[in-house]
Amino acid sequence: MINTNSTCEYFYKTAESGHHHHYIFPVLKKLLCKVKTNGNGKLRLLDIGCGNGSLSNLIAKEGYEVVGIEESLSGFTTATNSFPECKFIHANLYDIPYSELGGDFDIVVSAEVIEHLVYPRELIKSARKCLKPNGVLILTTPYHGYIKNLALALTGKMDNHFTVLWDGGHIKFFSVNTLTKLLITEGFNNYQFEFAGRFPYLWKSMLVSASF
Repeated sequence: MINTNSTCEYFYKTAESGHHHHYIFPVLKKLLCKVKTNGNGKLRLLDIGCGNGSLSNLIAKEGYEVVGIEESLSGFTTATNSFPECKFIHANLYDIPYSELGGDFDIVVSAEVIEHLVYPRELIKSARKCLKPNGVLILTTPYHGYIKNLALALTGKMDNHFTVLWDGGHIKFFSVNTLTKLLITEGFNNYQFEFAGRFPYLWKSMLVSASF
């Protein structure tokens, strides 16, 4: 019997980049470059759900001041030990310790996280609280659309793609339309979508940049 009051650990063994970073990061970098500095030094960036810190590290190498938040103790420990140039906070994204963050951020990034959340709206609300006025939120999540879902159905891969047998797996499946509606209802606008991996309309992931 599962104790629903306990925290299930998403365990990280190494500080290596995730398999998805090789196709997401070039597009993420493109969106990051569109955020303009105010001339007062590095842009401050918060990585919500940073895992083992590998993506935070890649972003920091591009010249950003990066703080990462991660609930998994193994992820937080791995990140802290592996990437001392970034700051990491061990916390639940539903209960972010705003007092520890050291001020507002120019950018909030959350990569391949929102699809794992029972309450995805809370991620958007938390991100807004962490941003400066006119700050930018960048989300990445697996892409879903009619053509891709039809292709999955015709090739017999629906069960594998939407598997329920992966503990800690995906429980929300976003399209451009539904992710746009979620951002708008939480006060974000000026949104821009980019896509990564595979072929048009069969993309692996979509990225959206939005401000308020």
